[in-house]
Amino acid sequence: MTPAKKPENARHARLDYGILPGLVGYQLRMAQIALFRDFAMGPGEEDVTPGLFGVLVIIEANPDLKQSDLARAARLDRSTVVTVIDNLERRGLVERRAALHDRRSNAIRLTAAGGDLLRKLKRQVSQHEKRLLQNFSDAERKLFFTLLQKVFPEHR
Repeated sequence: MTPAKKPENARHARLDYGILPGLVGYQLRMAQIALFRDFAMGPGEEDVTPGLFGVLVIIEANPDLKQSDLARAARLDRSTVVTVIDNLERRGLVERRAALHDRRSNAIRLTAAGGDLLRKLKRQVSQHEKRLLQNFSDAERKLFFTLLQKVFPEHR
């Protein structure tokens, strides 16, 4: 008789991760991997990453936002934000206009198609968040967010 093949994760269960489980960066990275995997099964099917979703939300909440302000808000460097906006514009999701008080700057806003896609994405992200936090009580969820915000207090 051939012995039964052990599941892939059983082999890893015995692996010693040393100090990694006690490091905040490791725990955040493991959470990020879980988040990105789950995101890929919903909003990600629309060819949208969590970062791109955040950019669309910021643009929607701030119509005619200057590209430089978007870069700061999304924590992207200026050249990266130009590439992101170029891609969104090619997809017909945003449009650029000369900024009202500074014709040297571009102002960005969602197109009708961008607004439609974002409404769909928000519904999917809501379901995604529910799945990720399904094992948390309301009090734990609030505490979790409070504790995470202590890691980056300047972003509140």
